[in-house]
Amino acid sequence: MIQKMLEKLNIPSPLEITGERVKTQEEWEKVRPLVLETMLRNEYGFLPEEPEKVTFDIKEFDDRRYCAGKAYLMKIEITSEICGEKFTFPVTYVYPKKGEKHKTVVHINFRDNVPDEYMPTEEIIDNGFGCASFCYKDVTSDDGDFTNGLAGIIYKEKERTAHSCGKIAMWAWAAMRVMDFLQTRDEVDKDCITVAGHSRLGKTALLTASVDERFACAHSNSAGCSGDALNRGKSAGNEYIGHIVKVFPYWFCEKYKDYAEKDEETPFDQHFMLSLIAPRKVHIASAEKDLWAAPNLQFLSCVAASEVFELYGKKGFVYEDEDFLKTGKFLNDGYIGLCHREGVHYFSRDDWHGLMDFLNK
Repeated sequence: MIQKMLEKLNIPSPLEITGERVKTQEEWEKVRPLVLETMLRNEYGFLPEEPEKVTFDIKEFDDRRYCAGKAYLMKIEITSEICGEKFTFPVTYVYPKKGEKHKTVVHINFRDNVPDEYMPTEEIIDNGFGCASFCYKDVTSDDGDFTNGLAGIIYKEKERTAHSCGKIAMWAWAAMRVMDFLQTRDEVDKDCITVAGHSRLGKTALLTASVDERFACAHSNSAGCSGDALNRGKSAGNEYIGHIVKVFPYWFCEKYKDYAEKDEETPFDQHFMLSLIAPRKVHIASAEKDLWAAPNLQFLSCVAASEVFELYGKKGFVYEDEDFLKTGKFLNDGYIGLCHREGVHYFSRDDWHGLMDFLNK
């Protein structure tokens, strides 16, 4: 049933981006850069250049009482030298006091609160995970102003071109600097660092892991249109490209506007983003009442991306037909996981537990 639903959409395959179908892992690794370039050139824009230097300044360290004494809390400022200037933003890092190396989540958040309504920090600690979080607006504002924060440095006395980075790419760049910091920490399991975000920041998490292969997993929470849901197959109540580029044009590159009202005609589709993360892991969260994000197309995106994971001998998305839009079940047995829950557009504790279950497989 589900495969037939997918076939009716006639989506493009990343394995056929050159016109000839990729059949092996080795062939995929040769065309993967072209798939990534296609997404950057047409949707997100090319990320800012790598910094010339990155430094980390610990501003506060609580080793006594955080999470009832179960965790350390560290407040850091990360400074990058880029385009001849210095750019600094704050990060909060909380990690368990237990001695073993721990899995860690880089959470791109809407606020700098720790804990936060989108981040149950003590539950994360109790499950043995660390969490390094930052507020996306500390990187650059969530609007069309390209004169502040990182945007102000990148575009100083410069105009945006058709393929220049939008705000999502800048937030992804910042998440990569948090990864730079975690690489310096002995207590971190560097083979299991996940980048996570909700909604527009779920789109950001997918882009981050697509570009930076140091991330073992991306968690995209209700990212929907231009994130984790297919463009094709939209219906009433779903968000379309035409809407998102009209209301939030600054998230993307200017070229993406060309696809307004052409959701069924894009030469790519959003499962390309999931495919780029193979053979690492990717986890999607969706919600029953979040029709704007098109949960059915989030599910089908997971199905469509599986073919690339299978080139590596990995299980992609493991499901049964009766699992389609069934709430309350973790579909976490493959390298693509999905948790579809009751409720609305939100980053809930259920989503976090679904992610942690997936990472512990």
